[in-house]
Amino acid sequence: MTSPQVRRAVPADFPAVARLTVAAYEADGQLKGENSYGVVLADVATRAQTGEVLVAADGATGEVLGSVTFVLPGTPYAELCGPGEAEFRMLAVDPAAQGRGIGAALVEACLSRAAAQGCSAVVICVRSGHAETAHRLYERLGFVRTPERDWSPLPGVELLGLRRELPAPG
Repeated sequence: MTSPQVRRAVPADFPAVARLTVAAYEADGQLKGENSYGVVLADVATRAQTGEVLVAADGATGEVLGSVTFVLPGTPYAELCGPGEAEFRMLAVDPAAQGRGIGAALVEACLSRAAAQGCSAVVICVRSGHAETAHRLYERLGFVRTPERDWSPLPGVELLGLRRELPAPG
């Protein structure tokens, strides 16, 4: 596989994004006993209306291998970000394509977008007890735990806040 190319999703990508996002969340156990979040994850068109859905596609074949939704404060999918911050949500890599740097490429694209928009930091949340690979990825990319941003959208679902400072524009 050549390096993934990260670009903004187009409507033709939405079915692949929906499929791989739900598959990735199911693969690491995040949808057990939950029906409603799977519906949210699959609704790529709504996310694309108020955020920026990015895809990582195989540079040779164009196959969509991963996706993420980049949002700014005050938009419907923003959960943690405040003034001067950006956030990304629903980072997912097709289970068949994991371990190839796709997640890192998507995170780096979000960090670049945030910096280009003058943001001072990027914040995210990850589910406690799940996705150890994701936790390692975020730590490697400079995200640090911010326990004051932990929250719970539903009983039994604990989300941990993480933050990555961005260099001051210079």
